[in-house]
Amino acid sequence: MGTRVEGKAAIVVGGGQTPGQTVGNGRATAIVLGREGARVCVVDRALASAQETADLIRKDGGEAWALAADVTREDDVKRLVATALERFGRIDILHNNVGASLALGDAVATDLTEEAFDRSLAVNLKATWLTCKHALPALREAHGSIVNIASMAALNAYPLVGYKTTKAAVVALTENLAAHNARYGVRANSILPGLMNTPMAIESRVAAGTPREEVIASRDRRVPLGRRMGTGWDVANAALFLHSEEAGFITGVSLIVDGGESVSWGS
Repeated sequence: MGTRVEGKAAIVVGGGQTPGQTVGNGRATAIVLGREGARVCVVDRALASAQETADLIRKDGGEAWALAADVTREDDVKRLVATALERFGRIDILHNNVGASLALGDAVATDLTEEAFDRSLAVNLKATWLTCKHALPALREAHGSIVNIASMAALNAYPLVGYKTTKAAVVALTENLAAHNARYGVRANSILPGLMNTPMAIESRVAAGTPREEVIASRDRRVPLGRRMGTGWDVANAALFLHSEEAGFITGVSLIVDGGESVSWGS
């Protein structure tokens, strides 16, 4: 067990994960925060998946418990924050790891349905705003930390409208939160993962008919650093840094975690 966030009370939204062969960003972050001494409330729409994460944290000797919530619904978010405060007495860390693209029916502009666009807004943007809105009073008291997971889709040539636009909005939301809450000692930062070998990224493409080995190989080739995708642990370690006191003078940044893809020459 480490001590980089020892004693801090953390809410990890999206701390379960899509079923798959690797670890997701949210689960990995919850585990790493637990290993470094945080008390973790693992939140997911699927309670069983959140419970799996909490069990893994406890197996490592950490403190965690699972809570089911649909964070696109304000009543659920109010209940989540109230329950965490009742359990912890404070909130030091809010980590938002909710997001999806293909699973929501995302498409190019001419093919995207109104319903799918509304789902993208709700899951990828509204949910992050709602959790920040209701956790901020407690975070201000604790001089806490917010990390919102955006995506390199916000900056890169990503073809699907819903995910690109909403993840770009998450970056803008985070910058706004950082500017408005610095006076209260709250830091807000975003992480922009690039190509990741996580269940959300891989399983939907496999389900669409592309062989797993082909999905992985084609994505690995696009990453300059080691010719391999990142993992949930890469995102989790970046999040740990931003939530820790080591990043105590950092707010409003968009931390790119992409193995150099965004600065490469395409070779």
